[in-house]
Amino acid sequence: MTLNDLLKGKGLDPEQVLVFRHRPPEAKLNRVFPWLAQQRPDLFNAFQQSQPEKLERAMQKAKYVASFIARGPDRALFVGLYEVVGWKSMAYAECAALPENVELTGFGMSGFSGTVPRPTVLWFDLSLTALYAEWKGRLIVGWPPPPIVWWRRAHRNEMPVLAIREDNALDDQKKPWDELALTWDELRVLPARLQTVIGQWRGVYYIFDTSDCRGYVGSAYGEDNIMGRWLGYAATGHGGNVLLRTRDPKTFRFSILQRVSPDMPADDVIRVERTWKLRLHTRQPFGLNDN
Repeated sequence: MTLNDLLKGKGLDPEQVLVFRHRPPEAKLNRVFPWLAQQRPDLFNAFQQSQPEKLERAMQKAKYVASFIARGPDRALFVGLYEVVGWKSMAYAECAALPENVELTGFGMSGFSGTVPRPTVLWFDLSLTALYAEWKGRLIVGWPPPPIVWWRRAHRNEMPVLAIREDNALDDQKKPWDELALTWDELRVLPARLQTVIGQWRGVYYIFDTSDCRGYVGSAYGEDNIMGRWLGYAATGHGGNVLLRTRDPKTFRFSILQRVSPDMPADDVIRVERTWKLRLHTRQPFGLNDN
């Protein structure tokens, strides 16, 4: 069974399908890219709606784009099948200023941050179809060598179906709690499964401001636990904390200092929090805690 077999099974001609295997070269964007595919499909799609000139010409002749994300050097994880509805020419600066591209730049995309390579680009209208939607994050196909060639014409390549996972790999959570170090942007696109896991933890967390290396210590307990507190920061940037209100949350990094028992009384959690404030010197004037 190959990808072309799956396309033909839905009545699609592989000659009319391009296959993308996205792997952003920017480490920051690549790290969060599966989360964007899961939580922010609008940004994932925006990433592929403008392309280099050679690929523009190929996309103008295609009817569909099968989008995947790199999973190792020779595998690809399915995200969706998009119909090429049309396209329009845009000034390069106008395309860079689109809200989606501005937000992607915040996640690390560098494509629109350098010198202007050409005056205009094509912006493609790619519409996500329902075809094989149930296999998003689950279908894995083999990717022919060389892996650096990230887009292919479906009919010229054999991509064997290697697996159909039971769970969605885009929503996968593998990092231990003591290795989490999330930016504010990442906090706002955490996949549901990871949110659920962090929502089970109570304890003491740390916010580090990279702009001046000052820190804030907070504690979380009760029904919402650490995830509840972090969602507050994701929504407002400051979570109601006075000394964080005037700061740019894009320079914040969120991590967990200590997990505690789920039945530890609130007073004891607060005591643990206080010890971390003392040890890390996060009270004014050295840090960002005002008590």
